[in-house]
Amino acid sequence: MNISECVLKDEEIAVFKLRSLYRNYGFLPYKMSKFEEYELYARNKDFLVSDNIITFTDTDGKLMALKPDVTLSIIKNTKDDYSGVKKVCYNENVYRVAKSSQSYREIMQVGLECIGNIDDYNIYEVLMLAAESLSQISEDYMLDISHLGILSSAIDSLSVSPEIEKSILKCVGEKNIPELCSILSSYGKNSDILKNLISNYGAAEKVIPVLKELSIPGAENDIETLEKIVSILKRNGYGEKINIDFSVINDMGYYNGFVFKGFINGIASSVLSGGQYDKLMKKMGRNSRAVGFAVYLDTLERLEKFGTDYDVDTILLYEDGCELSALSDAVKLLSENGKSVMVQKSVPKDIRYRQVLKFRERGVEIVENNA
Repeated sequence: MNISECVLKDEEIAVFKLRSLYRNYGFLPYKMSKFEEYELYARNKDFLVSDNIITFTDTDGKLMALKPDVTLSIIKNTKDDYSGVKKVCYNENVYRVAKSSQSYREIMQVGLECIGNIDDYNIYEVLMLAAESLSQISEDYMLDISHLGILSSAIDSLSVSPEIEKSILKCVGEKNIPELCSILSSYGKNSDILKNLISNYGAAEKVIPVLKELSIPGAENDIETLEKIVSILKRNGYGEKINIDFSVINDMGYYNGFVFKGFINGIASSVLSGGQYDKLMKKMGRNSRAVGFAVYLDTLERLEKFGTDYDVDTILLYEDGCELSALSDAVKLLSENGKSVMVQKSVPKDIRYRQVLKFRERGVEIVENNA
């Protein structure tokens, strides 16, 4: 049975498209409980999009939380597998403060996780599916990719304290080059490498040569991997939709390697976020590696509707005492022709329609036509 997109919300359309996309690449549906013990989220608040968590006390006295995140639950309920890779996808409701309203909302989150013996192909596949996910929502998208290994090598070469490193990362995330130079200068550190790293962003063919020229100590293998994976993405048609941007950092206490954010024209904030989170796996007692992403469907509320300009194709007016069987036949005929029909005695206010028809015993007559 085909479901018309005109009867679905943007978020619902996205769920159907993305779920089908992930299944086509062997990512199997994963279901989980709506809540977990609060301690799971309290230990990893920095990993969450929002640290505002809805809690309640269970019948046994345990403090529980309505699920604000899916990844933590999947890791908690997944065992280490060194022989292969577990590929799961999900569309789950999470409960947190929405970016659009700044109030608690039940939000549909769609995404995928790849856990286990992760290699370069798995990372490429997740990045490709992230780009393809954005394209399913809008053709006007951009995927910004960074590599924390390269950034970490650049910072390590400065030999600064954790406190200074935290300030540096803040400047990198904000692309605040004057403040970055000021901080490093006050400690007698050279800012050239980091300044060039964050100021040179854009297409791979522009950024990769600069990375190689910077000669960042210990970053050679990471730069080579970045170049290899981005070149495959370009070969498969995503090149114009991908930027390398080292201001995409996420939390370096949880993430490592590739991190990325996805943007849609018309929405200021990212609608997709992900990366490698081997450090989170270790924090949760796992030895496996992992990479994944989530699409935040609440952000689509700020995207212009991509459905029809009309709420209904046809408003069919009828009068009291008309022949019901004939009226139902007229409605059925219009519906079978692919038209949406609203049957009313008068035209409702605030309804967008293509045409108004009036039911007569011998057929229908056109009252108004906006098509």
